[in-house]
Amino acid sequence: MEQRPLILIVEDDDEIRELVCDYLSGNGYECVSARSGSDVDLVLAAQSPDLIVLDIMLPGGEDGLSICRRLRTSASTPILMLTAKGDEIDRILGMELGADDYMAKPFNPRELLVRIRAILRRSSGNIPAAANEVHCGHLIINFDRREVRTREGTPITLSSGEYALLTVFLSRPQRVLDRDLLLDLASGRSLGGAFDRSIDVQVSRLRRKIEPDPANPTLIKTVRNGGYILAGKVSS
Repeated sequence: MEQRPLILIVEDDDEIRELVCDYLSGNGYECVSARSGSDVDLVLAAQSPDLIVLDIMLPGGEDGLSICRRLRTSASTPILMLTAKGDEIDRILGMELGADDYMAKPFNPRELLVRIRAILRRSSGNIPAAANEVHCGHLIINFDRREVRTREGTPITLSSGEYALLTVFLSRPQRVLDRDLLLDLASGRSLGGAFDRSIDVQVSRLRRKIEPDPANPTLIKTVRNGGYILAGKVSS
């Protein structure tokens, strides 16, 4: 029997936590829950979840943003953050800290399920690649192992969202990609309005990891009123 993906639900509201766990358990997932940052550490010491659903507002002195920042220093487990409805600042901060997606509360459990499936599909490596390993600028990307490293051999750790975004650029080099197309290809959703900066945040976060000088990017360049372009050539 195929093992069911394990989802860690980090939520201090007992009713919401139980509702989400019950719904996901009835749709093919195993669930484990936590109410605080210390609970998260206990779970991660014993188990390796495939995805973390992380609420920003948590008790005990450590909120979801702090937990996300801490986890991203040592793990690339996909993180879906739950934010207060309409709170764009928290959403942007979460993406900058390494979250792969976000949802505003209150939310429809069915939409949460769709988001989780999309993130896990991306993180499993089901993004087609023309070659097993490609070179782009100073980078070497191995699709079989989902590894990114420099030509000198230095590994670069990317979150699943950052990796998905990079593969979108690699599959369409030297083409201008507008923000809506990038967000749709990388995460399976559209921009949430004229002031939705989430794709810009993701590109900025990716640049900080792969560009020699993020302030003056040479790989992923901004096209004014157009979007972004992978300026480097891709070769196998």
